[in-house]
Amino acid sequence: MLFLRDLLEPIAGVLHVPTDSVVFTALLLVGITGHYTIYRVVKGLTIAADRTDTRWDDVFLYSVFPPIQWVMWVILGLLSLSLFNVLDGIREALLRLSDTAILSLVGWLAHRLSRGIEEELLSEHRGALESGERATINAVARLSRIVIWAIAGIMILQSLGVSVSGLLAFGGVGGIAVGFAAKDLLANFLGGLSIFLDRPFAVGDWIRSPDREVEGTVENVGWRITRIRTFDQRPLYVPNSVFSTVAIENPSRMRNRRIYETIGVRYSDSAVMAEIVSEVEAMLRGHGEIDQSRTLIVNFVSFGSSSLDFFIYTFTRTTDWVTYHGVKQEILLNILEIIERMGADIAFPTRTVLLDPGGPRLGADDRDA
Repeated sequence: MLFLRDLLEPIAGVLHVPTDSVVFTALLLVGITGHYTIYRVVKGLTIAADRTDTRWDDVFLYSVFPPIQWVMWVILGLLSLSLFNVLDGIREALLRLSDTAILSLVGWLAHRLSRGIEEELLSEHRGALESGERATINAVARLSRIVIWAIAGIMILQSLGVSVSGLLAFGGVGGIAVGFAAKDLLANFLGGLSIFLDRPFAVGDWIRSPDREVEGTVENVGWRITRIRTFDQRPLYVPNSVFSTVAIENPSRMRNRRIYETIGVRYSDSAVMAEIVSEVEAMLRGHGEIDQSRTLIVNFVSFGSSSLDFFIYTFTRTTDWVTYHGVKQEILLNILEIIERMGADIAFPTRTVLLDPGGPRLGADDRDA
């Protein structure tokens, strides 16, 4: 700083202004020039990074660009503190404030780096990820940001002169009272933490609970509530503590979808029942949308009240709801075509009344009696 003062002192003499004012103006010009220079350099590096195959350079540039500009301004502000004697009384407080600013900027940079890594790992160009993998990445990223700001907060308090050891001791005593007062909030936080760690579902999954009227697509998993979009497009906000007490189904992680249907034919078609069952099984064995590695059963199963019943039990390759119903419709139409080709038909509830022609009849004398 003395070097800069000595360098600019002749200029101040020529302009007939205080040397400190000239130095401050020079620092301000350096800041403006540096701000613009950093912007142009990072923009050029971003253009160059877009041409490379790797994307981690983009993540790094995204993380450091805004914080590094503010770090420069904080450093210039520290240098300018010694220029004005009027600031002697508050210089110590300003120095502490600058330390706090530096720590905050470092925390901000680490936060942006964590966010950039998370977005890169979840980006579409890296390929499709299982919902469990997405949940793990989200959980680790969020926990890392919590740790980053917790450490930054402790360091900021220390720089401001707050006794961190005393604060932690107070927290141990006051934590009990706070725990009772905020037990629901704490329960929801722990529920959110268990969701991130156990990964029963992730954003984008379709979930449902047989215990509660909860069903829809997960849109966001927060630390207090989870937002679910129901199938009639209403948002449903569920406290995270609920998920620790109810059973949750996650159809999005299904490997297959099941087709399980019982079909009845008429009793008068009993002669072709064996052929129908055999033809239906052969049709399913040769169907391209049926997973042959899963259980496939076609059997005559029961004598119904008005039909001979056989059932099909198989699994489709697709788990998509719409595609599954298209496959199921095709299979049922094929079964109907097989039954009709055999000269049989689908049974429907009937009742047969038998009249005995050899029963007693009333004669003319009996009617007159």
